[in-house]
Amino acid sequence: MDQGPKPSELLGTRATFFLTRVRPGNVWSASDFTIDSNSLHVSLFTPANAVIGHYILKIEISQGQGHSVTYPLGTFILLFNPWSPEDDVYLPSEILLQEYVMQDYGFVYKGHERFITSWPWNYGQFEEDIIDICFEILNKSLHYLKNPAKDCSQRNDVVYVCRVVSAMINSNDDNGVLQGNWSEDYSEGVSPLEWNGSVAILRQWSARGGQPVKYGQCWVFASVMCTVMRCLGVPTRVVSNFRSAHNVDRNLTIDTYYDRNAEMLSTQKRDKIWNFHVWNECWMIRKDLPPGYNGWQVLDPTPQQTSSGLFCCGPASVKAIREGDVHLAYDTPFVYAEVNADEVIWLLRDGQAQEILAHNTSSIGKEISTKMVGSDQHQSITSSYKYPEGSPEERAVFMKASRKMLAPQRASSPFLDLLESGGLRDEPAQLQLHLARIPEWGQDLQLLLRIRRVPDSTHPQGPIGLVVRFCAQALLHGGGTRKPLWRHTVRVNLDFGKETQWPLLLPYSNYRSKLTDEKLIRVSGIAEVEETGRSMLVLKDISLEPPHLSIEVSERAEVGKALRVHVTLTNTLLVALSSCTMVLEGSGLVNGQITKDLGTLVAGHTLQIQLDLYPTKAGPRQLQVLISSNEVKEIKGYKDIFVTAAGAP
Repeated sequence: MDQGPKPSELLGTRATFFLTRVRPGNVWSASDFTIDSNSLHVSLFTPANAVIGHYILKIEISQGQGHSVTYPLGTFILLFNPWSPEDDVYLPSEILLQEYVMQDYGFVYKGHERFITSWPWNYGQFEEDIIDICFEILNKSLHYLKNPAKDCSQRNDVVYVCRVVSAMINSNDDNGVLQGNWSEDYSEGVSPLEWNGSVAILRQWSARGGQPVKYGQCWVFASVMCTVMRCLGVPTRVVSNFRSAHNVDRNLTIDTYYDRNAEMLSTQKRDKIWNFHVWNECWMIRKDLPPGYNGWQVLDPTPQQTSSGLFCCGPASVKAIREGDVHLAYDTPFVYAEVNADEVIWLLRDGQAQEILAHNTSSIGKEISTKMVGSDQHQSITSSYKYPEGSPEERAVFMKASRKMLAPQRASSPFLDLLESGGLRDEPAQLQLHLARIPEWGQDLQLLLRIRRVPDSTHPQGPIGLVVRFCAQALLHGGGTRKPLWRHTVRVNLDFGKETQWPLLLPYSNYRSKLTDEKLIRVSGIAEVEETGRSMLVLKDISLEPPHLSIEVSERAEVGKALRVHVTLTNTLLVALSSCTMVLEGSGLVNGQITKDLGTLVAGHTLQIQLDLYPTKAGPRQLQVLISSNEVKEIKGYKDIFVTAAGAP
């Protein structure tokens, strides 16, 4: 029997074994065979350390006197086996296996930690051609192109395979699957917001000979990697980290800057805080690490930084991240910083950082979320990544990781000394911004400023005067901002122990044409104490809700029979939605995608679409619907549908 990337290429494993009545153990063997008049029935057993891939199965029949004849029996594909206790990806829970291997749809969680939105996604790992495309991805990797035999021989190592896939999902080093784009100009391809699932992306990549598909961002990269890894037999899930740090210089601090008018300023530094970032976790044994680090491992296919010369990340043990063991492979310091870095906010005067407005030890790594097992709801797994914020354990782990990560740079740092000394200054007032109601795109935004006078070291009980300057800016996915779209100034006198409230109005006309497709606004306020000149900062990030669509089915779903689907969208905005298009997708429900042009939806009007689907697979299914327009790119909905087998009662 021969193994290789294709049945015709004899690379990797070659195993010869006899038919036996009893299985000999964790080796290649053929046993439990029966022979009738015309055929041989046999069970083939593979060792847990066999390489994954395509195999050719042959039978050799001895004819005596040293003569034999060989017949090809066919081909098969060997995958990782998470049901086998001997496999490195063994997961001892059938419920979890159904969720993390067999489930071919799910959710990505986006938005803001206080406004988490569910984004349905069609993984489609069991679609007819996807498994071949997955091995095509492996066979186009730089590792395979450099040394095919060596690459194939390492495909029994799940750590190795994960790193290869992580590098191949992006196209920074190779002809990977997706080309990233964070420029907001998607005219040469598809906006990352307009993908419903992985199948169309993988098929396009394969059909065009490995030409990268345009375009992806973190949730697209991670969702496609989830498809590939589940297809290869590795339990995998998609994880969202809200306010995710990108700490290039490894100092575990991210600096952001504001001027006295509360405008968030751009910086030449590569460090940033993503509004959210999405990666994968794969379940495996880590034989390359000391005991205690098995289980979920972070893999990140988004091209943020290189690892061993390629744009890939992980696997990094989640347990190692929680304990601050940043010396362990792979890329653990980078992932640790993504969920644990501190944020230092500076006030700039005359181009110089002159005052620390805030040192936030708990603003990064919020609401780390994944799909709840057996549910459409999201589940917070933050406690898997770190101890409770502000707890002695969390700060102890942070100091442990800081010393290890800063050691190559210098033995101590002023900021590390500041952390150990116990923090920064006290403030003479507490400022909070609240929203009066759930914010919807197309509506005026009503906010409420609350200010309470509290004692501080400079003015323990006396009254103070405040000048609060507000600024609103479109918030970019990468954490930066556009130019201000709204400014406002408030003057307040505060007596000790008193609280005042001040209403603020941000009109729709100010932000209508100023936001990105993700519809996020940062409202910043800097309060200057007139008596001392000291400044205080208040922030509010606002995620605007798009209109909601509904999906209904009129009868029981059955394989091969027409299923009437009703899609309804009411334009609750003050403006028309122009150039509307609808895309439907769902494995077992739709063959590929269904696309319809819907024209213009006038403000206040309702759009109703009816169409028939013909399910092809029984069992639980999910229909994903995306309606996109020039004004709002992502109006998404889904419908869980259970499909019965043809003729079932």
